[in-house]
Amino acid sequence: MTIYSQHANRGKQQILATYRGSNGVVSLTVTSVEDAALAAPIVDALNRISACATVPVSVWDERGGHFRSYPAGHLAALTDPGARRHLIEGAHSLWYEQAMALLHRALADLDTALAAVPAPVRTAVGAELAAESRALQEELAEYTDGIEPSEPEKRRFWEFQAPLVEAILDPADREALDNLERELDRTQLARAIADLRLLLDAHAETSNGEAQLLIDRFEISDDPYSDGGYFLNVQAPIPDRPAWNVELCRWVPDNRTDGDTGEPVLDCARSDPPAVEEIVALLDRSDGQADVLAAWAATPVGDALAGTAFVVTQRYGD
Repeated sequence: MTIYSQHANRGKQQILATYRGSNGVVSLTVTSVEDAALAAPIVDALNRISACATVPVSVWDERGGHFRSYPAGHLAALTDPGARRHLIEGAHSLWYEQAMALLHRALADLDTALAAVPAPVRTAVGAELAAESRALQEELAEYTDGIEPSEPEKRRFWEFQAPLVEAILDPADREALDNLERELDRTQLARAIADLRLLLDAHAETSNGEAQLLIDRFEISDDPYSDGGYFLNVQAPIPDRPAWNVELCRWVPDNRTDGDTGEPVLDCARSDPPAVEEIVALLDRSDGQADVLAAWAATPVGDALAGTAFVVTQRYGD
């Protein structure tokens, strides 16, 4: 419901909260820190928290052709650290649980950022999260039950389907995940949610700056984009892909399109999910390096990709 920013003022960095108030858009100082390097991770985490807390209660759950509200219980986690574990325990839907996993990580990242600042700053940020959570719950109560906010002069206005937040949750991802979910029963959905959390964690923890999380394909891709080069996909199961797989491919010319097309070189399929540390180690080692991928491309069936836990199960075109 709020957008956060930082602003230099009198030798310090102010952290500002901007929201719709009774007299229009309002910007208030949350706190200040010594320099921009301290402010930036706090502002980033606060914006992710705001978006991941607000957007799920600001859109309709349209799965199955119905219009329903998403849960709002996650708002408790903004002020109660003990409630955070519930953010990564649910099985509501792929998109909602993606938002909850991102909220869980944003709260953890805020803790890390606040560890580097004095106690009064931590207190001020905690008060801001409490104000945000309380205001959003009061806006929801008015929207659903007609209950007016307790302190209208401090009101932060919220509008369904038009929340004032950073654009962090892509609507296209929600559509893609909803489409994928149509083909899953409840058991498969629970497994897919666990797999999605694994992809999200691996992508967040890898140091590979080239790794891209492709939600609609349930995979992380590492592509150096070199001519005739190789690229790597870490793929979680979906209905037409029954197992976890590391897929190594090569770009080859496609005369039909005057461009390139991906041609599979080898697979590393496994029935059990990998550990997040295994995926991170793989991505950290590949790291968009064409020579590493080229060396892996020569790996025979039965051997692991050098320095990783992923064993080649199939080769193509040999």
